[in-house]
Amino acid sequence: MAISTNHVTSLSKPCISSFTTLKVLSKPNNYFHLGRSEFKRSSISCNVTAEASTLTINAKENDFKTLQRPNSVGRFGKFGGKYVPETLIPALTELEAAFHAITVDQDFQKELEGILKDYVGRESPLYFAERLTEHYRRPNGEGPHIYLKREDLNHTGSHKINNAIGQVLLAKRLGKKRIIAETGAGQHGVATATVCARFGLECIVYMGAQDMERQALNVFRMKLLGAEVRGVHAGTATLKDATSEAIRDWVTNVDSTHYILGSVAGPHPYPMMVREFHAIIGKETRRQALEKWGGKPDVLVACVGGGSNAMGLFHEFVDDFDVKLVGVEAAGHGLDSDKHAATLTKGEVGVLHGAMSFLLQDDDGQIIEPHSISAGLDYPGVGPEHSFLKERGRAEYHSATDDEALEAFKRVSRLEGIIPALETSHALAYLEKLCPSLPDKTKVVLSCSGRGDKDVHTAIKYLQV
Repeated sequence: MAISTNHVTSLSKPCISSFTTLKVLSKPNNYFHLGRSEFKRSSISCNVTAEASTLTINAKENDFKTLQRPNSVGRFGKFGGKYVPETLIPALTELEAAFHAITVDQDFQKELEGILKDYVGRESPLYFAERLTEHYRRPNGEGPHIYLKREDLNHTGSHKINNAIGQVLLAKRLGKKRIIAETGAGQHGVATATVCARFGLECIVYMGAQDMERQALNVFRMKLLGAEVRGVHAGTATLKDATSEAIRDWVTNVDSTHYILGSVAGPHPYPMMVREFHAIIGKETRRQALEKWGGKPDVLVACVGGGSNAMGLFHEFVDDFDVKLVGVEAAGHGLDSDKHAATLTKGEVGVLHGAMSFLLQDDDGQIIEPHSISAGLDYPGVGPEHSFLKERGRAEYHSATDDEALEAFKRVSRLEGIIPALETSHALAYLEKLCPSLPDKTKVVLSCSGRGDKDVHTAIKYLQV
């Protein structure tokens, strides 16, 4: 089977090194970035794994359930992989082996379960949003039922703690004493600083200088918890640039350091590993839905930047084809502007931060700087499994603008007494378009991924209350 390098379907391990030599280190602000033009210009010979022959564009239930997500080389279809320097290959291999070991280690699982229960406060409630449901009731009395999966009630105020706890326990198993992380909105940084304080580990968090300004509260929280917060001034000084700096640190200090990557992005095994640590969100949702109404949700809705909270909710239901999966990206100033972060809506395939996925890029394959009022969605890439779900037609992805998110931020605060994160507000905003088309009593579960205390400083500038 012959393939061109601008449509790489699946790579065997020998191809990993070849890709990392192509301008990977030549772009200081786009570390591990290969744009579409670089695929077109290159002439790399790659092997295709058996999974490639089963690829189709539309999600067919029987075929879909037979596919590994990811396969043995870290691919979700053609997405994912390990586009990294050889320096990191041993660390990633060790990490993958350790992760597979702890999945069947009953002592590890018991420790993790205990900390999630007693320290994080799981399980998080599945809350019936009665007044929000009433808001979407039609004149004939019909309308969907809206439920919020309350990840905002977790310790530290978001879903991010699930993954941080899992990875820090894994780092301890590996004997790593130094922890690094990247953060945008600051929630992953706070979660990482929290678990490092809990377990007595050195913690360094990379954060874009622009994000530090608009998330000053979380910067203080991280420092209070004992973390060193390193501001990143390169590029747009946002999440992409913070991630690049964290990866540089890891390359330099790989022997002593574990990188707690905060989303379902990056090189394999991170997309798989972060998904699994967040999969508790969907597992609880299935059980709670059965208890509350005796069935499954009909529609799942979540905001998508890198996509960790969405994948945590979706993963449990990916093989349930009667459950609709809806991701909501940041449309910024509008999809027709150059100020948005709607990667799955407007992006094209390329490589960033070690994985192949959809990216915002220009005709020369250079990253287009994203924009969102939400620091956590202000990223030009997305997790490779989301790209796979989009391409296969299993999930659909829409967007909400800054203004729509702000209105939802205010609406839910006043209707439910819940101040949502601006990231979550994008998903809540999409309900305005989704709910009018849904049949009566459709059960909608929306991931309330974080609380909005951190965003009040930003909202003050835009909202009249």
